[in-house]
Amino acid sequence: MHQQTVHAWLADLASEAPTPGGGAAAAMNAAVGAALVSMVCNLTIGKPRYAAHESTMIEVRHQADQLRQQALELAEQDAAAFGRVMAAYRLPRQTEQEQQTRNQAIQDALVEAADVPLRTAAVAAEVIGLADRILEGANVNVISDVAVAAASARAALSAAVINVEVNLAGITDADRKAKLTDALVKYQGVEADADRIIAAVRSRINQ
Repeated sequence: MHQQTVHAWLADLASEAPTPGGGAAAAMNAAVGAALVSMVCNLTIGKPRYAAHESTMIEVRHQADQLRQQALELAEQDAAAFGRVMAAYRLPRQTEQEQQTRNQAIQDALVEAADVPLRTAAVAAEVIGLADRILEGANVNVISDVAVAAASARAALSAAVINVEVNLAGITDADRKAKLTDALVKYQGVEADADRIIAAVRSRINQ
């Protein structure tokens, strides 16, 4: 997908093919949020009015650039993980041994398929945190983009959690299921952080 145009990728997303799907879309939303954070930093760095926030903007820009790359990689990994789930379901199941092999392959693939959006959720949460960090010192001419970055990352987080949950529904191993479920707990309240950022931007715009 690194060589695809946005138009081509969206056409693939809209097609009857199962991948890319919602998990990849979640990761792309996270990438968009990270890119917007970088943009705000780039339009703030070097402006005398915001000199007090220069070091923060430089640090956040570096982190946002890294998160954008991670999100793009996760979009590709999500498609690959879903492909392995589908391949596992297509394994033969005529004999008892084949059934056991197939069931184990399905479980392993579902755990992997849940892990990818879980990592997307982590990236999205970090992007929201970065948007929060630059809110105070951002160039006022692009303050709305801080809100859009938070909104994009919020959408990514919500979508990623849904994709973890849909894979959790098929996992039968109690320990593996519990670990993945527990890992989601840390993201409770992060959507509210994004909402707070958006509300703060709106308040400043309407002053």
